[in-house]
Amino acid sequence: MKLSFSQTGWPWPPERFRFAAEQMLLTLFPGERPEAPPGPQTEGGAKDSAVSFSLRREGGCAWVDALVVRPEGERSASSGFPPEKLDEVEEQVYHTVSHALKQAFYQAGTALLGHELPWGSLTGVRPVKLPTRAMLAGKTAGEAERELRQVYRVSPPRAALAVECAQAALDVRKGLDGDSLALYLGIPFCPTRCSYCSFISADVKGSLGLVEPYVDALCREIELSGRLLRERGLHISCAYMGGGTPTTLSAAQLHKILTAVERSLPMEGCAEFTVEAGRPDTITGEKLDVLRAHGIRRISINPQTMEDRVLRAMGRAHTAGQIVEAMALAGERFGGLVNMDLIAGLPTDTLEGFGRTLERVLELGPANITVHTLALKKGARLMEEGGDLPAPGAVEAMLALADRRLRGAGYAPYYLYRQKYMSGSFENVGWTRPGGVCAYNIVMMEELQSVLSLGAGGITKLVDPEGRKIVRLNNPKYAKEYLDGWDKAARAKEEAARFQQELARRT
Repeated sequence: MKLSFSQTGWPWPPERFRFAAEQMLLTLFPGERPEAPPGPQTEGGAKDSAVSFSLRREGGCAWVDALVVRPEGERSASSGFPPEKLDEVEEQVYHTVSHALKQAFYQAGTALLGHELPWGSLTGVRPVKLPTRAMLAGKTAGEAERELRQVYRVSPPRAALAVECAQAALDVRKGLDGDSLALYLGIPFCPTRCSYCSFISADVKGSLGLVEPYVDALCREIELSGRLLRERGLHISCAYMGGGTPTTLSAAQLHKILTAVERSLPMEGCAEFTVEAGRPDTITGEKLDVLRAHGIRRISINPQTMEDRVLRAMGRAHTAGQIVEAMALAGERFGGLVNMDLIAGLPTDTLEGFGRTLERVLELGPANITVHTLALKKGARLMEEGGDLPAPGAVEAMLALADRRLRGAGYAPYYLYRQKYMSGSFENVGWTRPGGVCAYNIVMMEELQSVLSLGAGGITKLVDPEGRKIVRLNNPKYAKEYLDGWDKAARAKEEAARFQQELARRT
């Protein structure tokens, strides 16, 4: 779809607001991509798909107008705000105008579509931040929910879901302090690459020569980080080892990394440490014994589906039976403190198949179940090749079924997030039994605290809760780049430690 802006009335060059327009475009019409400004029509005389924006002042109000033109017709809409808002500080002006632009685009776009979207005009990946901030500012849960419905046109079920997760976030926030930060350890290797995956993980068979040098380099980064944190009186609040699939490593390699963590990092006050075991074909009793010996009390086993046919279609080399076997091994060592990931909308899956998956997972009794919606991401084989994907209506039915069954089985939602190119514009939701909340998931997704990320592809996030400022420090992305550019990762850790020390002084 082609985007254009009038050249008058805007507080700055109107192209500055192109990002907001592109975000709403991807939300309303995920099959389309933003293009250059439009010509009047195509060669055959049919109208181009396009949206044009203008900003005007009229009747004591400032307005953003949006005109959406598509082959099936055209619609226009306007969203207004007090003109004095244009005299505020630059950041607030940008927020006000972008919000009005999105609202106008959303109203015109949904008029053409003939239906509203579950998350209304929200385009970000963290919708829970809105009710969390509202309740921190003194609003009740009911007021925060109404704001989502009335201002952002979020559907009542999604608004209620967001507020439930916001309340869980507020509970976790109470236990955080300025002297602590969360820890992420990245292991960028998997046994095979799933068709939907766009992560930086590599097939371990093709990267075998990198694994041992990578483990050594990660241990060096752990040791450096530990020294920097201890020098500044900082400690780790919660930790997560993900990837990739960390249990792709051998038991000896896992022992080496976790020994480095224990010896170097200030883990004395760490409330939880989760390891993503992920793929059941990487889980052995020996590896789980190593995790347990190093104080790991929570793991994640991610079947995605319990249908063998769907597992084959998504490129998994294991069966549903192996998932059951892995859970039996985990049960002996971790009890029920296990998370299991499912995905709604996988290729060849059906509502009936998803229902069978849900029932089998509930029988296994994990503390947490995370229900993802399939997102078609750039770099994923499924995005390039296509596949037999369920329609958005079927995905919506899967998510509704999950909501009913999980609540009925005693689970409650505690964190959620959204992604680009997500089927039906839905969400991913983490569900927990009482007492089973994984604090790291909330801290990371709601950006409640700085997260120190070690390893290839790690993005350290330095969070100033009061100023809502986030600084991102990227490690080299791929394992080979990480090995060649380890000094960049070292400099990022020094900057992270200085930032967190200064934040601790202020708080």
